[in-house]
Amino acid sequence: MKLSWKVVAFMLFLFHPTNHISLAQQQGNDEADDEAEKQPTIPKGQEHCKGIFIWYNFISRTKEFPRLKNTIAQSWAFKSRVTILNMGTSELQAWKIFIGFQYKEILVSAKGAVLTSGVDFPAPVGNGTYLSGYPQTDLETSIDTANELDKIQVKVELRGTQFGLKPPGNPMPKTIKLANDGYKCPSPTRRKASMYVCCVKNPKLKANKTTKTKFLPRQKGDLLISYDVSQAYKNNYLAQVTIENRHPLGRLDHWNLTWEWMRGEFINSLKGAYVRKVDISGCLNGKVGEYYGDMDFSKVLNCEKKPILFDLPPEKADDAQMGKIPFCCRNGTLLPETMDSTKSKSAFVIEVFKIPPDLNRTTIYPPHKWKIVGDLNPGYRCGAPIRVEPAQSPDPTGVEAVKYAIASWQIVCNISRPTKGNSRCCVTFSAYYNKSAIPCDTCACGCEDTAKCNPNKPAMLLPPEALLVPFENRSVKAKAWAQIQHFKVPKPLPCGDNCGVSINWHVSSDYKQGWAARLTLFNWKSINFENWFTAVQFKKAGSGYERMFSFNATLLKELNNTIFIQGIEGMNYLIGKKNGSDPENDPDVPGKQQSVVTFKKSGKTWPDIAKGDGFPTKVLFNGEECALPSRIPVSTGIRFSVSLSLLFLCKFVSFLLIQGLN
Repeated sequence: MKLSWKVVAFMLFLFHPTNHISLAQQQGNDEADDEAEKQPTIPKGQEHCKGIFIWYNFISRTKEFPRLKNTIAQSWAFKSRVTILNMGTSELQAWKIFIGFQYKEILVSAKGAVLTSGVDFPAPVGNGTYLSGYPQTDLETSIDTANELDKIQVKVELRGTQFGLKPPGNPMPKTIKLANDGYKCPSPTRRKASMYVCCVKNPKLKANKTTKTKFLPRQKGDLLISYDVSQAYKNNYLAQVTIENRHPLGRLDHWNLTWEWMRGEFINSLKGAYVRKVDISGCLNGKVGEYYGDMDFSKVLNCEKKPILFDLPPEKADDAQMGKIPFCCRNGTLLPETMDSTKSKSAFVIEVFKIPPDLNRTTIYPPHKWKIVGDLNPGYRCGAPIRVEPAQSPDPTGVEAVKYAIASWQIVCNISRPTKGNSRCCVTFSAYYNKSAIPCDTCACGCEDTAKCNPNKPAMLLPPEALLVPFENRSVKAKAWAQIQHFKVPKPLPCGDNCGVSINWHVSSDYKQGWAARLTLFNWKSINFENWFTAVQFKKAGSGYERMFSFNATLLKELNNTIFIQGIEGMNYLIGKKNGSDPENDPDVPGKQQSVVTFKKSGKTWPDIAKGDGFPTKVLFNGEECALPSRIPVSTGIRFSVSLSLLFLCKFVSFLLIQGLN
């Protein structure tokens, strides 16, 4: 058989020594390429950063529906990416960044992070927002990981909506920075569609002298929640949740606690608390149902992604199945330490089951997006869980030994001041020198129905006795008072305050050595307030506090001369509103308590009561900051100020006139 010259030439080329390809060499090149791909990509000239490098990249945006001609109102869907890279020599624990959004952005998702505030998506972030890492909370160093990129870097994919930026406008945030304590960030370098900054440790900040540990030290806050894992198995674990009230004026009544499971966990059992809904529907389908196919879910407590838990009543404290947990079963009451330090803590134990791929006794993720609320209490904003040193507790055997938790996380919650129209209590002012009482502001606690009232008009002045009547029964009195005093009557009438509790502060007297006021609490809700407290602050007059007659009161000088007030034993129960004696004709009667308080005038600068120094600048009820009126009573008396020379001139002229008449 004859071979063609083309076949012969191809065979010679194929077997030529210089054309042999080494498999080992190819594998080596592939590995080198893989390693090259794993190297972090950073802007040119930034390789010498010796801290935390943050890089914001704007990817794209598209016009959303509806399509509007008004460019300010038009919404755009945007995508961007934030890269956080540890280029320093210290591990960054519980990383947190700030992004200064500025175009009324609404963040829809953040893959690789959660909102530090614990707010759910979608979330308005037009004034900027903080992001915390999840599930990768810590960034190790290149030195300790042999440059393993997955451990020293995290990329957060952002999706959201922004408004009012017409192309070719630059849809970039104002700034980006690292929010962890101890770091200093310069202004970011800006490019057309990106910005970056290198944040380094602040050399002027001296570190606290603490024992160097693997985890962050425990933080301070108004309300501290600990999530301490005490037992761990392959597919489940036990954790104790402890809630501590650390604010001297903070409080919770009948607390409800919620969070979000991020990895498909569910609650098998609870001791010391319970769930609002015993719901197993979420376990019957999906991954839970597949993995635990033979499990009897009728004994499971809750399979919701966002369960709501509450404290048990005191009678369950010694229950073998539901109680027997220290600090449990107080009906959800957390008092400030200023009131009762033995009732400032609450605790319960939870049994959590996990699903693949977290089937390892050391693979434990705490829930995120923690929220806690009370009946009529301050609002709390809770941050993301932070891994801290394992909690310590006395050894249960009774010997002098300390038992450590397997793992501990801390959630720090701080009181947030209510915004206008979102309070739950309000204050009214009145004084002996003015016939009219100033009611709570219009819509002080919000307005749901404004069809028959005006939410923008100021509240009408009232005769003092009208404060005892529910708002819906005040219209006749308000109109009659306006006619007597020659006040204008707006049409339609202003809306009510819609507050559950109102507090009247009445300045009753003013004399040379001191002054006095009367404090009255009104409960317009149907629930009772047990062991209530209120607190008042003044700009000038607080330090002169002398005594309170029907309540217990303490002057807290370290808290801006706050007067802390609570009912005496037997009078610490503010009952809810009741029906009138004739329910069809008589208005509801609020629960009411009252006391007189006296003040001394001392020091070089006395408070001017007639000019408003006798009215508090801040009032709290059970920790909730109450809405103050936007005006104060003014003195109706006419004061004259006459100089001696003018008085002498008047007398001299009078003398001349008399002489002329004679």
